[in-house]
Amino acid sequence: MHENFFHKLKVYYEDTDAGGVVYYANYLNFLERARTEALVSLSFSNKKIKDEFGALIIVKSCSIDYKKSAYLEDELNIRSFVKSITKTSFFMKQFISRGEDIIVEAKVHLVFVNSKGKPMRIPDPLFQDFKPYFCDSIKV
Repeated sequence: MHENFFHKLKVYYEDTDAGGVVYYANYLNFLERARTEALVSLSFSNKKIKDEFGALIIVKSCSIDYKKSAYLEDELNIRSFVKSITKTSFFMKQFISRGEDIIVEAKVHLVFVNSKGKPMRIPDPLFQDFKPYFCDSIKV
């Protein structure tokens, strides 16, 4: 069984439109925060990855399915896990839920790049720490 990363957040006024509904693009911010906190839970950060390994993690693509709306002051949960991984990139599945209802489902392709923007091998310490979170496949 694979492990999951979990992140909780509350919807604030700044996240919504005039009707109190979360503006669709803000879900991308929520997903980014959850991925950042997943790194932190492994004792990494984007800054540490840049400083220690000369790497950046960039989003190559994102597929998002909006199933239901979230509203002002909703308490949301984001579940994330690594769907598959290669030498230089990985896919994460992320789900945003309110209570038992999944309101957003996303598949995000993330790539490690060097300072020149060229793909590079995922640093081994991070690769090893990610292993419990792999779900379907590892392609090395």
